[in-house]
Amino acid sequence: MYCEIEDGVVADVSLELLTRGRALAGELGCRMEAVAVGHGLEGVAAQVFPYGADVLHVFDDARLAPYTSLPHTAVLVKLFDREKPQIALLGATGIGRDLGPRVSSALGSGLTADCTSLEIGDHEEKKEGRVYKNLLYQIRPAFGGNIVATIVNPTCRPQMATVREGVMKKEILRPDFTGEIRSYRVDDYIDETDLAVRVIERRMEKSRTNLKGASVIVSGGYGVGSKENFQLLHDLAAVIGAEVGGSRAAVDAGFTEHERQIGQTGLTVRPKLYIACGISGQIQHIAGMQESALIISVNSDPNAPINAVADYVITGTVEDVIPRMIRYYRKNTK
Repeated sequence: MYCEIEDGVVADVSLELLTRGRALAGELGCRMEAVAVGHGLEGVAAQVFPYGADVLHVFDDARLAPYTSLPHTAVLVKLFDREKPQIALLGATGIGRDLGPRVSSALGSGLTADCTSLEIGDHEEKKEGRVYKNLLYQIRPAFGGNIVATIVNPTCRPQMATVREGVMKKEILRPDFTGEIRSYRVDDYIDETDLAVRVIERRMEKSRTNLKGASVIVSGGYGVGSKENFQLLHDLAAVIGAEVGGSRAAVDAGFTEHERQIGQTGLTVRPKLYIACGISGQIQHIAGMQESALIISVNSDPNAPINAVADYVITGTVEDVIPRMIRYYRKNTK
C-alpha cells in the first residue's frame, strides 16, 4: 500500500486504503504493509499503524520530496521486485494515476484504474479447466458508468489497482496497534538518472469545494431545469451551511462545475444530511451518496427512483420547494 504524504501528513485516500487493505489481508491470511516515500517522515508510523499496518517501509530522503515520477517509480519497482507482494494499492489521485501505470508497466503486472470496490474471490478459466483461488476482484464502473466491471488478474503479480477517494471507509483498527518499521538507504534504490527532474517551485491552489468533508450537501440533478435554478441550491446551502453538489446529468448540462459531481464517475460522499433536488436517482448517482446518514428527496415525480432510498420525500418543483425551505429555516432558527 503506497501512502501519499504531503508535509508529513498521510492523505485520507491512503488511510481509506489501509482500512480496506487490513480487511483484505485478514481474508488472505497475510500481512498488510505500507510504503512511505518522501522526506520528514518521522510521524508517519503513528498515523498508519492504528489502521493495522504490520510493516512500514520508509524511504526518507530530501531528494524524494516533493513527489516526482522517476525516483518514486524506481523505489517501488525495486521494493516490489524484492518483496513480491500479492496486491499493491494506490489512490486514484494525480500521483496514483501517474505512479501506478509506471510501476505496473515495469513489473509487467497490469493495473485496474479507478476502482470503487475491492473483494477477494475465486475465478474459473473454463478453457483451461483451472480455478484460481483468492484473487483480487477489482471492481470499477465502465462504459461511462453504465455497467460495473469486475476485473481479475489470475497470473501476474502484484495485482495492482488504483482506488477512488471516498469510496471506502476510513476506520482505525486499534489506537495502540504497532508494527515493524523498516528504513532503507535510498541510494540503493535510485541513481542519478532518476533525479533528472527537479522541482524548482510549487504553487498549490485549494479546491473551491469541500464535498468530502461536508456534513450537509445540497445536490441538484437535471430536473433542476437550468443553471439559473441551480442558484437556488447555492442560496439554500448558504443559509444552512452546506456544500453544493450535482449529478452527472446536471454537470453535462452545464448547470454546475465538474468538481461538484457526485456519483460513480464523480465523488463518493457520506454526509449527515443529503438533500437531493431534481435528481432522478440513477444507480450511478446513488452509488456515490447512498451511505449518507439522512437523505431528503425534492422531486416533482413521486415515483422517482431516488425516493426509494430517501428517508423523507418532498413532492414538488425545486422553484417552489427550495424558497420555502429557505424561508422556514430563517424563520425558525436563531
